[in-house]
Amino acid sequence: MKVELVSVGTELLLGDIVNTNTAYLSKELAALGIGVYRQTTVGDNRERLLKTLESAFLENDTVIITGGLGPTDDDITKECAAEFFGRDFYFHEYSWVKILERLTRAGRTIITENNKKQALIPDGAIVLENFCGTAPGIIIEENNKRIILLPGPPREMRDMFEKSVKPYLEKFSNKKFISKYVRFYGIGESLLETKIKDIMDSQTNPTLALYAKTGEVLLRITASSDEESECEKLILEQLDVIESRVGEYIYLVGDENVSSTQTEMNSIVSNLLVENNFTISIAESLTGGKITSMLVEKSGISNSLLEGIVCYSNESKVRTLGVKEESLEKYGAVSEKVAEEMLLGVANRLGSDFAIATTGIAGPNSDESGKPVGLVYIGIYAFGEVSVKKCIFTGDRELIRYRTSIEALNEVRKIILKNL
Repeated sequence: MKVELVSVGTELLLGDIVNTNTAYLSKELAALGIGVYRQTTVGDNRERLLKTLESAFLENDTVIITGGLGPTDDDITKECAAEFFGRDFYFHEYSWVKILERLTRAGRTIITENNKKQALIPDGAIVLENFCGTAPGIIIEENNKRIILLPGPPREMRDMFEKSVKPYLEKFSNKKFISKYVRFYGIGESLLETKIKDIMDSQTNPTLALYAKTGEVLLRITASSDEESECEKLILEQLDVIESRVGEYIYLVGDENVSSTQTEMNSIVSNLLVENNFTISIAESLTGGKITSMLVEKSGISNSLLEGIVCYSNESKVRTLGVKEESLEKYGAVSEKVAEEMLLGVANRLGSDFAIATTGIAGPNSDESGKPVGLVYIGIYAFGEVSVKKCIFTGDRELIRYRTSIEALNEVRKIILKNL
């Protein structure tokens, strides 16, 4: 099966909405062993959409379209798909009942005539029930070609794909496809590729693919076989080889990927703290509460997180943490000495097992003494031992704060694992 993904909506072309549907569908289709050969975005224009369908079927046997299934005049996806395959419409009573039920639950007291448009189905099409919205999905088949229509809202689209489209597509492949995602921290994409390039070049099953993410690198390992157990075996064997070379940089192996703007480091550290009954206190200058915020995303972290202090000003560092004024005058707020005093101050307040302190220059300007943007000191207190790490990060203000937070959490992660 060869698939083209088509996203319909002028708002996508204008940048008013970020298109997350294609990333989700590409990932899900790859897991099914189905190749996506092209992704296309087209506005709400009948002529252009029909030309897009004509072009898509020159190279593909399946087109999956998201968006344009609403009740208004500019929602033309269904009409274009029916026209392309020469189908008339009929009124689908079951879909109309479901549409009425959902509109009524939403408090709609006036049901307009155009809502009936969503219950019009092309002759001979497969109807996919929408459990999260009003517009049903549709599959139109014709001479070993098919158009799959899905709603544009991501929540509706994903639910429909998982419940209806995925089982439909699975019948076109006898193979099982399983992917594992390996997350690396502390090594860049180019260096990681150099260390495992011979493996990547020589492997056809499982296949390996590298992706650069914010502050980390992701490796996807995908295996195919007639049986899931064989897929798992192939992946584990490959993972053993990779771990023997770059295992010190791996912090998570899992079945799922997350968006490129997210990391799992905070979840890993939170779990390690909670599961081992460790406590932690945090003093943040540069990061301004970001590390604390990351940790509190974990339910149950209140048993481990004793306090998080944002001590942005020198006065706060002195009064709250006991940082010496002479240290600030002699070394400056962004210094190893001040990071150490901040660290001891927050660790001793409530006697936590771990403590983190951050100070640095996030930019956009350097400080008065000429210290560069991106200069960061991260203090780590662990079971009475104190260490301060100097880092130079690049990027804008937000990226420097983010990378500092992840670096601090990673240091805690490594110490916990070393002592378990």
